[in-house]
This record gives sequence, C-alpha cells and structure tokens, in this order.
Amino acid sequence: MDAHQYCQERAAASGSSFYYSFVFLPADTRRAITAFYALCRELDDVVDECHERAIAETKLNWWREEIGRFAAGVPEHPATRALFDTPQGRTIPAALLLEIVDGMAMDLDNQRYPDFKSLNLYCYRVAGVVGEVAASLFDGERSADDRAIRRYAHELGLAFQLTNIIRDVGEDARRGRIYLPQDELVRFGVAEADLLNGRDTPEFQTLMQFQYARAIACYDRALAVLPAGARRAQRPGLAMAAIYRTLLEEIRHDHFPVLRARVSLTPLRKLWLASKTWLLT
Repeated sequence: MDAHQYCQERAAASGSSFYYSFVFLPADTRRAITAFYALCRELDDVVDECHERAIAETKLNWWREEIGRFAAGVPEHPATRALFDTPQGRTIPAALLLEIVDGMAMDLDNQRYPDFKSLNLYCYRVAGVVGEVAASLFDGERSADDRAIRRYAHELGLAFQLTNIIRDVGEDARRGRIYLPQDELVRFGVAEADLLNGRDTPEFQTLMQFQYARAIACYDRALAVLPAGARRAQRPGLAMAAIYRTLLEEIRHDHFPVLRARVSLTPLRKLWLASKTWLLT
C-alpha cells in the first residue's frame, strides 16, 4: 500500500474530529497533516493496545529510533515516510516528535496524577506539542516563530485533552486509569471507588462542572491569543475547536453521563460544524 494511502485510511477509520477538520485543506497540506495524524494514532495505540509493559516499552523505543531515521531522511514506517514525503512534514523538529513519544510513555508509569500541575505536563506532551506541530503545518511560513500562535496551539491542545479526559472518565477508569487530579477528587469529596464502580453522585457532578469550566477557559484563552491575521490559516484548528467544544457542551447538557456512556457527535454533525467554521472564518 502507498504510504499516503495508508495514512488516509488510518485517519478515516478513526472517525476522529480531527479528520473532519482538515478535509477542506489544500491537497499538499492535507497530505502532511493526515500523515502526522496517522503517526500520532500509531503512537497512541502502542499504550492503548499493548497490555504488557515490556512490549509497549520496546515499541516506543522503536519509535524513538524511527524518529531518528525520520530526521536523517530514511524513515521506514508508512506514517513517517508519508510525513517526510511532504515539504511541510520534513521540517518538523525531531525533538517535538520525541516529546509526543515521551508523553505516551507517561501512561506506562502514571495511572494517577496528584495535582493539575503534574497532569498539565502530560497534556503538554500528548496534546500541546501536537497542537504546535499541527499549527506549523497549517501555516509553516509564520507559525514556527510566532509566539502568539504557539501559545494558541498549546492552549487549544490542552482544551482538547481536557475534553477527552472528561469524555473518557468512565472508560479510562475501567482500564484502571484516573486522569482527574487526586487532590481535586479529595476537594470535591469523590472517592476513587466512585469512578471505578461508575457511581454518579452529586459530588461527582460538582467535580465535573469544575473540570468543564477549566476546559472552557482553555478554549477561550486559545481564541483570545490567536492573531486575527492568522485565523484563516488556522481554520482547521478552529474547526476542531468548534467540534470539541460542541461535544463538551453536549456532555454538560446531559449532566456528565461519562461514567456509564461515551458521548459523541455524529459524523454528519462534525462535518457540518467543520464546514460552517471553515466558511465563516
């Protein structure tokens, strides 16, 4: 299979909001971001699908070596080969890709986070850095050196990751992972057993309202710092924000049913939100 075809099928099969946000991009940029997204999916799946720590560590170490090969111009995996095949993709600093791998590796050692500061490092690596790379692919001429756009990308990446954490509370708990900070569980009177056993309590609802407010603040800060002149180039990120923020509002409207169900938007609604944002920006 052609490397770009592999990445396209990998992205389309995921059904992710990210896929719907870049379908309107010019072909060359779409190929680059699709390859980068496929690479992120490959890294994410290492931890999610490997139940033996030694195997996951071996695979992540292989990816560290593969990023070295990418930097040297001789990648082997279809995702990295497709990424290197694009002018935008081959300029991505290897250090940023290694940060993402390090973020995935944190899931091997950390199934609990004592406070938001420690969680924030995880979010930075698995989402903030992803946002920075994506922003540079959308507008490579200015994003790499524009501090305001980098801040926007990191804030938006954090908002996306916090939305994912809220959406996946129940699913993550069933895997033995709790991303909600431990000190906040104590503060709001929520026991780990409530999450692990799917007990929806008034205290849990208050805790989730607090998490919702934090995520919304991240969306607001991201949009506030994005320069007006960069909005058109960053339309894919803004489309993602429209989709993810709508999902977050749906979860809140449904009173955070995340312990027992996974809330999602239909593909048609995602496409409508993406196209509306694209046309109005």
